[in-house]
Amino acid sequence: MKKTTKKCAGELEDAIGELCVLCKRRDNCPDKYGEKITLKEHQITVHYFCLLMSSGIFQRGEEHEGIHGFLVDDIRMEIRRSARLRCMGCKKSGASVGCSIKSCRQMVHLPCGIEREFIFQFTDLFPSFCRKHRPTQTSSTSPTLPLCCSICLELIEPVLSYSVLKCPACHGSWFHRNCVQFQAHSAAMFFFKCTLCNNKDQFQQEMLRMGIHIPERDASWELEENAYGDLLQVYQHCDAVKCSCDRGRSYSAQSGGYEIVRCKFCGSSGTHRKCSSLKLYETNWSCSDCKAAAEGTAVSPLPNHVKSPLAERQEKKRLFKRCLSNLHSSLISKRRCLDASPTEILMDLATQITPQQTTAVLLQNEEVLEAALQALRQTDFNPCHTLSVNFVRSKWSEKVANQRRFLSRLLQSLQNSSIFEGPEGIKNLALNSQALRDDLYYETGSLLALSLVHGGPPVAFFSPALYYSLFHYPPDYKLTVEDLGDVILTNKVKMIAESSSLSELKKSARAASEYLHVAGCSRRINKLADKNMLLEDILNFYLIIRMQLPLQRFREGLRTLGVFERVQACPEGFYSVFCGPVERMTAETMFSLFTPQFSAEEEQKAKEDRTLGFWKHYLHECEDGLCAASLEDILIFATAADVIPAIGFNPAPLLSFFTPLDSSCAFPQSCPEANHLILPVLPSYELFKKHLEYAVGQLSVMQAI
Repeated sequence: MKKTTKKCAGELEDAIGELCVLCKRRDNCPDKYGEKITLKEHQITVHYFCLLMSSGIFQRGEEHEGIHGFLVDDIRMEIRRSARLRCMGCKKSGASVGCSIKSCRQMVHLPCGIEREFIFQFTDLFPSFCRKHRPTQTSSTSPTLPLCCSICLELIEPVLSYSVLKCPACHGSWFHRNCVQFQAHSAAMFFFKCTLCNNKDQFQQEMLRMGIHIPERDASWELEENAYGDLLQVYQHCDAVKCSCDRGRSYSAQSGGYEIVRCKFCGSSGTHRKCSSLKLYETNWSCSDCKAAAEGTAVSPLPNHVKSPLAERQEKKRLFKRCLSNLHSSLISKRRCLDASPTEILMDLATQITPQQTTAVLLQNEEVLEAALQALRQTDFNPCHTLSVNFVRSKWSEKVANQRRFLSRLLQSLQNSSIFEGPEGIKNLALNSQALRDDLYYETGSLLALSLVHGGPPVAFFSPALYYSLFHYPPDYKLTVEDLGDVILTNKVKMIAESSSLSELKKSARAASEYLHVAGCSRRINKLADKNMLLEDILNFYLIIRMQLPLQRFREGLRTLGVFERVQACPEGFYSVFCGPVERMTAETMFSLFTPQFSAEEEQKAKEDRTLGFWKHYLHECEDGLCAASLEDILIFATAADVIPAIGFNPAPLLSFFTPLDSSCAFPQSCPEANHLILPVLPSYELFKKHLEYAVGQLSVMQAI
């Protein structure tokens, strides 16, 4: 049997820069991978947990032999054995850890297994389990929302999963896996217990079963050197208003008039005997604060003693923390009162993006979603890096234009993907087992968050039911049959909803009995009023209960760049961003979007002002359908965006003018990188319209090629 015991001494040395012979990583993270040990004479460096979890090796030696009982020859044999096995995570050879279910062939490196949510049990024969065969927890009670992690006190979704665990004894404690693992490393075997019910034995057994490593040592605070040194020090300071000791307030003689006597109640105030006129035999002295408290009288406005410098510093710290707390509360309340707009919130989130670093997105054959997922799945992907988009067959090289074009197409591809169902613009999440295996719900949520912060269009295709399921807004929202969308179940549920008599209701329920039984919604119907409860059960099961895991992963994806938290704090403002339709572009909206920049000369300014009138007139004609171009075409020409991004335009769109030498070939110009539209100053509206439509039309042709 393998043993997790003491560290080896002498020849076993930690080697930070060496590769582990089993997982091929340099990481030196004892809490995660165990102690990193090097046998210099044998040129072997290995993580201890990699040895413990390897499927083909056992401790056949004594504790002082090899590495904690793992013999060198056995380690070399395990290296040769694992070299023939390929990791299902990184796809590289050297996978030494396999699922303990004999029929399962999944092999991984230990770090890859952690990333793929394997469970490693630090007990018995140290078995490992893949995502399919790993142990799970069950909940016999329905928790009341919302819940907090009993360790970090952050909100937690009471949905049992790899990352969310609960106490088996009290059923009231819920934990993040990372939090309970950190607690286990700190408290260790002798102090690790449930933070709510204090159960130790049952709690530790369950956590070991769920893959939590509990070190066999004393608690970390017991091992800290001089952790309780302060308790061995006594107070040595004279706090009298006037100290008469020539050697200072901190001097204390062994006896006599300048021996410091401490308060008999608190022990944190002191005085020289002479400074407080105490006799040599007096020891029962009390400070003014304790004396007033003991006698039940108010503290004298003219104290006989002053606070020591240490006491003053501690008081200042308390006041400072209190001020910070009050300031934080004030800021939070102000933020909620001011109700920042979604545009302002997204612009604040966009400050995380670093223009100096980029993530390349290469599009071939217009496979937008595949290109986005490929970029997202890169091991070095960072959501804070600027997107650098390139279309292989496109002649356009403008970075901003390519990015906006990509994000617009990405949003349309996501809406039409397999994880959404329902009519166009009113989508719900669909239950897709393959998408769950591929973690596509998380990736889709992450892509939507990236699109919003990097300047993509509003999402605008969530159904109200989906928005409610994610953000619990509106708080009084009631699910209806219309929220089901166009699915097979809809007609059967409509029959139940439209039943006008008890017999019709029973007939409709029998028609849907198979689904009701599977969903756990089957109930005895005694009166027509039972219809409402039955409908509520069906809708809750279909839209929320059965979608718990997809919704959870989708939320996790939306947490990318902090989007989910900010939307959850302001769900009312973001409702129009996620739920369509997008507000229709109007001539007035377009006209007010661009800020005109006029010349200083009055004569030239008058001509430009007339051109501005041409521009406004043309926009109204576009809105009325009297022009070849639409308002969206013009917006694409000026900014490379077909709708106003959820984050808005940065910099703000600018409209300027130029006077051509030859008005017959003076066409409008644009700079999408700067959201800048430049209009020619022309003598007539007809010529202005002709040239503007030609320029916009040419761009449309170029994009279609």
